[in-house]
Amino acid sequence: MTLEQLRHFCLGLPGVTEDVKWEHDLCFCVGDKMFCVTGFDVEAPVSLKASLQDFDDLCEQQGIVPAPYLVRAKWICIKERNAITPAQWKHLIETSYELIAAGLTKKKRKELGIG
Repeated sequence: MTLEQLRHFCLGLPGVTEDVKWEHDLCFCVGDKMFCVTGFDVEAPVSLKASLQDFDDLCEQQGIVPAPYLVRAKWICIKERNAITPAQWKHLIETSYELIAAGLTKKKRKELGIG
């Protein structure tokens, strides 16, 4: 998945904004909470929150490791963008988005137009 494909898919989800944090990380947020983080380089890794059930299995796949600094929160880091299929990319991004959105208040979810 290219950076433009990633941006297009993430920004197509309800209530998503993008922001640059730490001067070089592109972050996609829902309700000001990050659900996807990457860099601007073509080969930059992508970090996403994973479900508790999927975290260990995902980290066993080639090209995917626990995300530095966020391992306790069950985030993964996809170091090789071709390690997963386009369908897996979409599933993992949607899962991360849903996990983060679920932690928002009902009021905030309503403001953002999220079920």
